[in-house]
Amino acid sequence: MTRSNAGAKVVVAGFGSTDRRDDGVGPLVAARAQSMTSATDIGPLGDPLDLLGQWNGVDLVIVVDAVRSGAPTGTVRVIEMDIESDHDPLQSDWAEFETRVTSTHGIGLAGVVRLARAVGQAPKRLIVVGVEGEAFGFGEGLSPGVERAVPEALRRVVELITEV
Repeated sequence: MTRSNAGAKVVVAGFGSTDRRDDGVGPLVAARAQSMTSATDIGPLGDPLDLLGQWNGVDLVIVVDAVRSGAPTGTVRVIEMDIESDHDPLQSDWAEFETRVTSTHGIGLAGVVRLARAVGQAPKRLIVVGVEGEAFGFGEGLSPGVERAVPEALRRVVELITEV
C-alpha cells in the first residue's frame, strides 16, 4: 500500500536489523522519513528480494541501508539506479560503488532490479541512500559516526521525496 505525494507514489525501504548495531540505520531513517512525509515506509527489510511486489506501480523507491565501502564512517552517498535502460540497471557510479560494498543480503539490489524489470514489475525510479557503517556485530545502538550521519541521511531522503 502506498500513499501519494502530489500524485506520486513514493516508498521508503529501510534495509537492516536493529539487532546488528549500524545495520539498523536503514529502518531508523526510513521510519523517520515516513513520519515526516507522505511516503510509505514498508518496514524493515532483510533482503532486496523483499521489495518485489512492494514497489509495483511506484513512482519512486528510496532504499536506505548501511554499507561498507571503505569510506569514512558516517559518509552518506546517494546513488540513482538506471531502471529504464535496456542495458544493465546500474549507472557507472553505482557499479563502482556496488563492487566495493559488502552486504549480508542474499541477492544484490541490482539483481532484484534485473528480475523485476524482466517480469515488468520495476518501479519508475530507484535511489539508494547508503550510510557508511563500522559496527555490525550483535547488539543495539548505532556507532557514534553513524548516529551523527542520521540527520544528513534523513535530510537527503526527505529532499528526494519532496522533489517528486
